[in-house]
Amino acid sequence: MTSVLFVCLGNICRSPTAEAVFRARSAGKDIRIDSAGTGAWHTGEGPDPRSRAEGESRGYSFAGQTARKVRVEDFYDFDLVLAMDASNLVDLEAIRPSDATAELSLFLPDNSDVPDPYYGGPDGFKDVVDLIEAASDHWLARLGAKS
Repeated sequence: MTSVLFVCLGNICRSPTAEAVFRARSAGKDIRIDSAGTGAWHTGEGPDPRSRAEGESRGYSFAGQTARKVRVEDFYDFDLVLAMDASNLVDLEAIRPSDATAELSLFLPDNSDVPDPYYGGPDGFKDVVDLIEAASDHWLARLGAKS
């Protein structure tokens, strides 16, 4: 089974959206999916209501998602750890053990950032879902899991 962890700053906007989109687009495939944040500010909270609203308007489910912080074990428990932006990637590289087995990469195929919509308006959340949908298709094709 392939396993993928999506990581953003607080695990309430971008990474839970990526988890929801990837889960829907990989339905029926043998892929374990989760999300986490590099910070612990929102641990135990559900996804941001604005992220949920935009994702759910497109048919994605956020059921059962709860924010958590990245753990060292994640670098052994997941095959692929995908960071939403360069800052997240730097934070992950700083805590990644030297013998970790997970591949670590930026989420967007062009190595650009998925912008954090937290302090913006509704258009930012729409743009984030657009980016996540396209990048999810890229990763599913790379993993050979696209139907």
